[in-house]
Amino acid sequence: MTVIVGIVVVIGAVVGGYVMEHGNLSVLFQPAEIVIIGGAALGALIIASPPNVLVGVIKGTLGILTGGKSYSKKDYLEMLLLLAELFTKIRKEGLISIEQDVEEPENSAIFSKYPKFLKNHHALGLLTDTLRTVMTTTVSPYELESILDNELETLHETESAPVKNLSNMADSLPGLGIVAAVLGVVLTMGKMKEPPEVIGHSVGAALVGTFMGVLLCYGFVGPLARRLESSVNQEKEYLQVIKAALISFVGGAAPQIAVEFARRSIPAHVRPSFHELEEEIRAMKSGR
Repeated sequence: MTVIVGIVVVIGAVVGGYVMEHGNLSVLFQPAEIVIIGGAALGALIIASPPNVLVGVIKGTLGILTGGKSYSKKDYLEMLLLLAELFTKIRKEGLISIEQDVEEPENSAIFSKYPKFLKNHHALGLLTDTLRTVMTTTVSPYELESILDNELETLHETESAPVKNLSNMADSLPGLGIVAAVLGVVLTMGKMKEPPEVIGHSVGAALVGTFMGVLLCYGFVGPLARRLESSVNQEKEYLQVIKAALISFVGGAAPQIAVEFARRSIPAHVRPSFHELEEEIRAMKSGR
C-alpha cells in the first residue's frame, strides 16, 4: 500500500506543480516517447537478464506493488515458537522423534500449527534440510555454521540478481530519455519551414523524452529497485535468525537458550520482548 501511495504522491507533485504554472497537460502526453523509452528499457532488461532473473524481476515488482514480502513481530514470534517446540521435542525424545515432521512437514502436527512458516519455502527448506543433516551425520557446530553461511550467501546472491538488473534498468532511463529527445530534435529539423508554433510544439515534445526518462528513473523504477532490495534483505535477516537458533542448539544449548539466542538476532523494530516470548511459550505448553 505504501508503494501505491508513494507513486500517487510523485505523480501528484509533478503534475500538480506543472498545472500550477499553467502548463498544458496534453503536451506531456507523448505516446511515441513512451514507446521509445519504455520499449528500449524493457529490451535492455531482457538482454541483460537470464530467464530466471527476468521472472524474478517481474514477480518481485508485482509483489511490491501488491504489498511485498515483509516480516512482522508476529511472524518472528511464530518462527520462535516453532523452533522452541521442535527443540523441546528433540531434547525430550531424541532426534529420531522429529524424523517424520522433517520428511513431511505439510503433514506434521507441529508444522501445521504455523501455517505462514510452512508456506515460506526458503525458511522451511533451510530448517528441514539442516535438521536432516544433523540427524544423518555427525556434523560439528563449526561445520554446520559454514554450511549454513554458504547456503544463505548463495540464496542471497540469487535473490539479489533481479534487484541489480532492475537498478541497472533505472540507471539507463535518463540516457534513453536523451535518445528519445534526440530523435525528437531530428524530427524537428525536418519541420524548419513550418510556423514557429509547430516547431515549438515539436521541440517541447522532444524535451518530454528527457523529462520522462529522468522521472521514471528517480521517481519510479529506482525506488522500486530499492524497495525490492529491502525485501531481499529482510528475507536474509529472517533466515539468519533460524541459523542462529540451529547453531546454538546443535552446539549443546538448551532449547530455551537456543531460542533466546535467536530472539536476540532479530532486528530491534520487530523483535518480540523476552516477556512476550515467554508468555507465548507458556501458552503453547499449556495447550492454549
